Amino acid sequence: MLIINANLITLGADPQILSDQALYIEGDRITAIGERADLAARYPAAEVLDARGQIVMPGGICAHTHFYGAYARGMAIPGPAPRDFPQILERLWWPLDKALDKSSVRASALVCLVDAIKHGTTSLIDHHASSNFIEGSLDVIGAAVDAAGLRAVLCYEVTDRDGCDKMRAGIDENLRFMAAASDHPRLKGTFGLHASLTLGDESLRACADAIPSGAGFHIHVAEHEADQGDSLVKSGLNVVERLDRFGIMNQRTIAAHCVHIEAHERDILLDRGVWASHQPRSNMNNGVGAADIDGLLEAGIKLCLGNDGFSNNMWAEWKAAYLLHKVVNRDPRRADGMNIARMAWDNNARLMEQFFPASPIGEISEGALADLIFVDYQPFTPLTAGNLPWHLLFGFEASMITTTICAGKILMRDRQILTLDEAEIAAEALELAPKVWETYTRNAEFELQ
Repeated sequence: MLIINANLITLGADPQILSDQALYIEGDRITAIGERADLAARYPAAEVLDARGQIVMPGGICAHTHFYGAYARGMAIPGPAPRDFPQILERLWWPLDKALDKSSVRASALVCLVDAIKHGTTSLIDHHASSNFIEGSLDVIGAAVDAAGLRAVLCYEVTDRDGCDKMRAGIDENLRFMAAASDHPRLKGTFGLHASLTLGDESLRACADAIPSGAGFHIHVAEHEADQGDSLVKSGLNVVERLDRFGIMNQRTIAAHCVHIEAHERDILLDRGVWASHQPRSNMNNGVGAADIDGLLEAGIKLCLGNDGFSNNMWAEWKAAYLLHKVVNRDPRRADGMNIARMAWDNNARLMEQFFPASPIGEISEGALADLIFVDYQPFTPLTAGNLPWHLLFGFEASMITTTICAGKILMRDRQILTLDEAEIAAEALELAPKVWETYTRNAEFELQ
């Protein structure tokens, strides 16, 4: 495929803005960048895709999400509103994951994947839970990702809250899927854990003993003070210290949130090479506080950007991160635009490359994976590599995304999704929703008793 009439934003280590360029894609990779006439002469038989002067740039990447949360949209929580994050877990998320079956897991994944394609998010790292449908759940999600044509890393959250048998089933599901997806070009597995506060020592040891050599974990860390309090009661250690004692903290591990970690825990994350992820919209919604993202980045932590199950509009996440820390700290210097960019395009890409190491991701360069979006953005002030983060923060909107390409395949063209039937998927999800909500409500009302 030959893309012509493109204004390129390359991202990568040395971002460049290149006008009126052409890209040649062979298979799932970018193999040539240059002038249209030159590439057309070199590849005369190529299918031509005209960008019509739009910006062509790498697709978005989400470092932490939850597809299964889709059915929470518009759902009423029985009883008084939860007063804090532990109550949100107990009265919203845990009763909801118990309400999911094979059909609703599939539907929740598909609606999120439609959302990702429309918002130009081509790579996602998902963290799944469905305690009454564990075995095979990651296959169902993986099949949905495969049909969508997107790139994803999947895991199942191991937890003690549903008993030992289901804890063991969660371990088995992670191991099985990690092996099953090992050769897939767009799917990979990692080992999911819920959080220190729902895992006892025996379970942490079982997970640490089970994980294959060289693999990492994906776990929520100190999202709320309750996680730290629980860890201190169980072990006399802070969360990161406790997890590190079991070998959970390593250079392939993703520690989501890290809102309430202390300085010595940050040092452990740095020493072990752990990846952290920041989810500002979720943190605001749950009222859990704001992580010290400037301090984490300054310390050298590999801090990424996720959405925690909010919409897959990652530019909305950029904007939320940019604004949240200014107001929390009452300091407009916080969360500098370049720091937001470091998380969202640099660190996210390097994290995804841990799972897909064969080629660069998140950049336009020869040999990089062809995960691309077209953006109908017409700047009315100069757009340069130096001011790009602020154009993205103040000018770019997801509504401007017209075309999404992943692994060299067009998933959406001129705002029409080609790989999935959006209307059919929405109708199927809507048909399943009453049963999911009914089961959820029973589960949630039981928690109130």
